[in-house]
Amino acid sequence: MLPLRDTIRSRHFPVMTWLLVAANAVVFIFELLLAPQERGMFMNTFALVPAELFSGNMFAWFTLLSAMFMHGGWFHFLSNMWVLFVFGDNVEDRMGPIPYLIFYLLGGTAAGLLQVAVFPGSQLPVVGASGAIAAVLGAYLFLFPGARVVTLIPIFIFPWIVQVRA
Repeated sequence: MLPLRDTIRSRHFPVMTWLLVAANAVVFIFELLLAPQERGMFMNTFALVPAELFSGNMFAWFTLLSAMFMHGGWFHFLSNMWVLFVFGDNVEDRMGPIPYLIFYLLGGTAAGLLQVAVFPGSQLPVVGASGAIAAVLGAYLFLFPGARVVTLIPIFIFPWIVQVRA
């Protein structure tokens, strides 16, 4: 299932949603332009590594924010940004741009902290906006439970487009 759009129109242009998509795109393109060794160093520096939070390095806490603007590949980046584009405009419209930004960042930070709580000793880097996107989706469901979402359901080679409730 691929959400194409929702049936609720925003009253205002979603400035913050577009800025978040742009910020994620700039960081992702920067990642792609790095040589493999530099990309590894970039990931090791700015990705969230749960075990690093308890190493005494205060910069490691910044990675709770920096990691949510990094992505592991094209599918990861495009799927996160598409969902943000489809659902973020209405959430931003209801909350306002600055509260929406704060909500987005707190959602991503909470997801990062949950990752740390579940795997506190992990040395594996964690990247992506998925936690922040999940917060936006939860807000959308809470704020617009009766909304209809136009969705593509590919059945073999036949595209089937239906409206489903949020």
